[in-house]
Amino acid sequence: MNKSELIKKLAEKKELHVDEAAVIVNAFVDSIKDSLVRGDRVEIRGFGSFKVKDYQGYTGRNPKTGDLVEVHPKRLPFFRPGKELKEYLNK
Repeated sequence: MNKSELIKKLAEKKELHVDEAAVIVNAFVDSIKDSLVRGDRVEIRGFGSFKVKDYQGYTGRNPKTGDLVEVHPKRLPFFRPGKELKEYLNK
């Protein structure tokens, strides 16, 4: 399911106009992104949690050419599924 399919599904399920559903979904996603940028952890009980992990920079190697490459420090988002979601998927 992609974002537009999620919007359509929400609109059908809650009898909303697609534009209203799009505003809701976008606000939800934007709120999660804003929290992660601030370094906060986002937990949706029964579904899972999102957090950001910080990685140090390091010197790597380009596998194609063998040249040394400087990899800059980075922050990556991670999702960890909740217990209820795992149980639901494994019924």
